[in-house]
Amino acid sequence: MKIKVNFDILKIFVSFILFILALFFKDNNVLYFILLLTSYFIVSFKVFIEAFQKVLKGNYFDESNLMIIATISAFIIGEYPEAVMVMLLFEFGEYLSDLAVENSKRSIVKLMDLRSDYVNLKKGDTFKKTDINEAKAGDIFIVKPGEKFPLDGVIIQGKTEADTSSLTGESVPRKLVVGSEVLSGFVNGSGLVTVRAVSEASSSMASKIINLLESADEKKTVTEKFITRFSKIYTPIILILAVLIVLFGYLFEVKDYFYNALVFLVTACPCALVISVPLSFFCGVGRASKEGILIKGSNVFDSLTRLKTVIFDKTGTLTEGKFLVREIFSNKVSSLELLKLVAYGEYYSNHPLAKSILAFYDKEIDETKIKNFKEISGEGVLVTVDSKKLVIGNEKLMEREGVLFTNTTVFGKIVYVACDGEYLGYLVVGDKIKNSAYNLVHELRKVNVDKVVMLSGDSEDICQKVASKLDITEYYSELLPTDKVQKLKDIKKNSIVAFAGDGVNDAPVLKEASIGISMGGVGSDAAIEASDIVIMHDDLEKIVTSIKIAHLTQKIVKFNIAFALIFKFLMLILAVFGLAKIWMAVVADVGVTLFAILNALRIMKKKIL
Repeated sequence: MKIKVNFDILKIFVSFILFILALFFKDNNVLYFILLLTSYFIVSFKVFIEAFQKVLKGNYFDESNLMIIATISAFIIGEYPEAVMVMLLFEFGEYLSDLAVENSKRSIVKLMDLRSDYVNLKKGDTFKKTDINEAKAGDIFIVKPGEKFPLDGVIIQGKTEADTSSLTGESVPRKLVVGSEVLSGFVNGSGLVTVRAVSEASSSMASKIINLLESADEKKTVTEKFITRFSKIYTPIILILAVLIVLFGYLFEVKDYFYNALVFLVTACPCALVISVPLSFFCGVGRASKEGILIKGSNVFDSLTRLKTVIFDKTGTLTEGKFLVREIFSNKVSSLELLKLVAYGEYYSNHPLAKSILAFYDKEIDETKIKNFKEISGEGVLVTVDSKKLVIGNEKLMEREGVLFTNTTVFGKIVYVACDGEYLGYLVVGDKIKNSAYNLVHELRKVNVDKVVMLSGDSEDICQKVASKLDITEYYSELLPTDKVQKLKDIKKNSIVAFAGDGVNDAPVLKEASIGISMGGVGSDAAIEASDIVIMHDDLEKIVTSIKIAHLTQKIVKFNIAFALIFKFLMLILAVFGLAKIWMAVVADVGVTLFAILNALRIMKKKIL
């Protein structure tokens, strides 16, 4: 059996044993000194190497340099046990800090454990377990119950349910049948399904998400950049102050002034800030991923916490973006007969409304029954079906053809129907407002968003109806894509603006916004490229969740910074007046660092209210 040795903990253990052993030979000065020196070099050689490498790169001031200066100085003044104890505590603290950070990162990456190493690929008449990187778009593979879908694809045989929570945050299993699209990272339920791949492993949704998660910390927040600059300025100032403590102590004959300066150096280490601040934002990104929200960089948190205006595209964002027959009102004929007449009448039209009606009718059309088809742009169609002259269209067409009809005002596009000059009724073809949109404005106000705006290319009356139902007081209708960009620029002059769109048609507006949010953007390259945030499941409430996570992260970061600085300041005062020992300073530094790390990890667990 192969035993894995942790050399970091081993060197600390050996050094500690030698340190304890040295205390038993205190009367033997030579052996005492050799044991302590050996203990010191065992535990500190890595610190010396890292410090030397940093100096070669031009980084002369960090916590490693402070520890080396402090401990060597302690040896010079004969405080051998103090020197060893300081380095032991420092390295043990670094080990615990690294362990906590690595465990947190592993737990975050585990949330996004989407990739598969293999795929059950079709080879001839059989399926063979194959390395995932050998698969190509168009290949056929099977997914057994309990397995992850290794590639993006379309089901061509079988049916099942899939756990999509790792991608979308949605806990309810998704039903999958022939024709359903699947994404790598979904977990198969109890059914065996055959899938045709639409991507290679490198371009699958799992790879895109993991790559973005791993690179999220490259885009740093203002706070992170400040801490980096602060550390570079802070350390030289601390060294200068330590020298001043020595000079003033010497001039005014202060007792143990050199030792006090060493305690001051050790106390001043900025470990808690340097470690906990980046970790906090990394946890924020990880928590968002757990909720089905992909945030492309920790810098987005700064904007989210200051967000005052959210602009929504209407179709596909606030509404489902699917035009269906929502209502049939029939006069003198049955609803089914009215639908049939309209389906036949609209058969040759390429208008989206016509296609929606035909899809809803979903029966075979006998083309021989259709004669004299004429489409009037912007109004409707005139057609003969089974020798019946049909007028199908909006109120303009009805009025022009002299049909007496009842003008109706409802949410959606109204298709009026007349046969041989007689009014038969109407169909309502419309989009549907998403359930998650109804309480959206109220929830956004609770997270300090003052202004909600809707932009749409749709008509004034439809936009007015949607806006009134959702309590949106400011909206703009009949806009072209370029108009949306200009309108966003006008609003953006006064505040930080987020734009939420479907991630494909709205790419220019997403780019222009302070924060671009793609709704239901799973599988869309345009969404991931253009957006700062991608909502993996088509749920508007996740926008509010992302703002809450940003506020929680910022709150914990500020607390950690304030706590660390106040604690450091108090310890530095004690050090100046000789009321602290070096080992006490190290214990305090390690304690503050571990507390800050544990506090940062709360972001992953704390309930988002």
